[in-house]
Amino acid sequence: MKVAMFLAAALLSMSALADDMPTYKLELKDGVLKPARLQVPVNTKFRLEVSNTGKTPAEFESTQLRKEKVLAPGGTSSVVILPLAAGEYKFFDDFHMATAQGVIVAK
Repeated sequence: MKVAMFLAAALLSMSALADDMPTYKLELKDGVLKPARLQVPVNTKFRLEVSNTGKTPAEFESTQLRKEKVLAPGGTSSVVILPLAAGEYKFFDDFHMATAQGVIVAK
């Protein structure tokens, strides 16, 4: 019983922390990223909400951040990015490599 109560308290605490996390939105639309350049604070964990508003599949991917998320048309999901050191971190839409290149700038 004590273990269950401890786990419930831990989950509630984690949920509260996740809700306090800054959230940035990124739109993928048939090879266009909005915004293509996203500035975030250095050393701050954040959530990136990714939406595919296009008519074709999209995939948010960053090899530097080791994140990827495939989205069907009309889909929305999020990824959590751990605190970043100052710098630039490239990302792209793997289904639209020719046009969909972006960068997250941690300042």
